[in-house]
Amino acid sequence: MRRILAVDDDKDILDVIQYILEDSGYEVDALSDGNLLFEKIKTQTPDLILLDVMLGNLDGRELCRAVKTSAETRNIPVVMISASHAAGSPDQKGAPDAFIAKPFDIDDLLGVVKGHVRAA
Repeated sequence: MRRILAVDDDKDILDVIQYILEDSGYEVDALSDGNLLFEKIKTQTPDLILLDVMLGNLDGRELCRAVKTSAETRNIPVVMISASHAAGSPDQKGAPDAFIAKPFDIDDLLGVVKGHVRAA
């Protein structure tokens, strides 16, 4: 079973994402504190990370850049999610593999996840 790590400081959004993905057959780890991202990755490497841009006092784009530029994690697909921020172009160093705007369509979310998990 494919494992997805969803990171968002909004518990309601995390619950919705977790429900949608688990209902579609994915194993989902939900994380509301971006400071714990690398600790979580070390204990259970995900097949894909869904990462909110605004994580309280953290910038998800910086976390994405850290994931994508680390030798240990750069091959994990990262999909950024945001209501109001751009994530950068996919060819930019440290940029996410995809971007989903909030509010997201369930079919779009599942399509992006499926496409990137399959490619991983």
